[in-house]
Amino acid sequence: MTVRRGADGVWEGRTGDLRYRWSGVPHHARLDEGRLVVDLDVPEGASHDLVLEISRGPLPDERPDATSAWERTERAWRDAVPDLDGSVAPGESHHSYAVLRGLTGGSGAMVAAATTALPERAEQGRNYDYRYAWIRDQCFAGQAAAAVGGHQLLDAAVRFVSERVLEDGPRLRPAYTVDGAPVPDERRLPLPGYPGAPVGVGNRANSQFQLDAFGEALLLLAAADRAGRLDGIGEKAVEALVDAIRRRQDDPDAGIWELEDRRWAHSRLICAAGLRAAADRRGGDVVATWQQAADRLVDSVDRDCRHPSGRWQRSPDDPGVDAALLLPGLRGAVPVDDPRHLRTLRAVVDDLTDDGYVYRFRQDPDRPLHEAEGAFVLSGFHMSLATLQQGRRAEALRWFERNRGALGPPGLFTEEYDVVQRQMRGNLPQAFVHALLLETAQRLGDAGVSSRGFEARDR
Repeated sequence: MTVRRGADGVWEGRTGDLRYRWSGVPHHARLDEGRLVVDLDVPEGASHDLVLEISRGPLPDERPDATSAWERTERAWRDAVPDLDGSVAPGESHHSYAVLRGLTGGSGAMVAAATTALPERAEQGRNYDYRYAWIRDQCFAGQAAAAVGGHQLLDAAVRFVSERVLEDGPRLRPAYTVDGAPVPDERRLPLPGYPGAPVGVGNRANSQFQLDAFGEALLLLAAADRAGRLDGIGEKAVEALVDAIRRRQDDPDAGIWELEDRRWAHSRLICAAGLRAAADRRGGDVVATWQQAADRLVDSVDRDCRHPSGRWQRSPDDPGVDAALLLPGLRGAVPVDDPRHLRTLRAVVDDLTDDGYVYRFRQDPDRPLHEAEGAFVLSGFHMSLATLQQGRRAEALRWFERNRGALGPPGLFTEEYDVVQRQMRGNLPQAFVHALLLETAQRLGDAGVSSRGFEARDR
């Protein structure tokens, strides 16, 4: 980096092909071993603008006016965020939409989180690089955008997901870089990171197959179709996804939680939900064909993943309860009053909840839930939606408010929340949690719930 101070007190320099200029800096700013250092005291109630310009070409002679730049920025964000006043939590909903928009690049790709190597559990090797675009996460965000009328974010999700589907078909990867390239392999960097977490880049999901991504992509495209936002490319992607499910529905996969390859119940059921949603937007023989394909997937889960109690279990060789199995009922794989769904909902409440929060599954049957990992905030919002779907609005609002409480001071969510130590765990901002807050708050509002509560007769 080269840097020099001009006669007018403005600092300028270059690093590689980037040029930069820093103005508004007090005169006592100084270079200290190659770093710019300044002490700045701002009195209470006052402000001081610092303006950093970065460009690959020559910087203009005229420097930007900070006040005008702030006004243009605020206006652009106001225009980018839809009207969310019908949400049960309009403030957090506006913020979550802005977070999702900010995590979305020009290609339409939305990164799962903006950070790497913030650990879920200290000194246990569970720190990951989430700075890539997961198909499932992007579909969650797109469906949330459809629920609130956020067409800009919905269109971005449809564009990126459709392009990946048409390019890779049955070989669809779980995640991509923001320009659609494969995610690099995991490797460590010789840098100090968060205590107990070496800095790493890349992600092992690049070598996995996740069947449920096909179903989630169909659900996204069906939501776009209902909103009148599906174009010809999206239509072709729907056909490609249906074909991919037909080809790969019997293949073991890593599942939503990216574990070892099994015949996960959730993966097959969410594909059934996607097929049903896609069929609802078609006519003629296609409807019956795709509905029958969905029926066969549900039947296959019944044969090898129906627990003796009548609920669904995780996989043929794992009888455990899994919060992901709330989703098939939520997304239409089976009717909302299906006994298998209702028993699964009851089992999740009984086995995987603590103090208003929801855990994904039992990592270790011999330890309390909180000792193995944090509560999964995404699943907490799914629980709110599942109870709302049953007409239990007061209970749905309680689940929502409890999990909304996992927000950090800057209004950002991580993936997990430590119920005992009251601390966030993992990378942030975690996009899919913000997506589910956005969707849940809107659906609560649509159901007549407000920030002040609900009508007593509907309790």
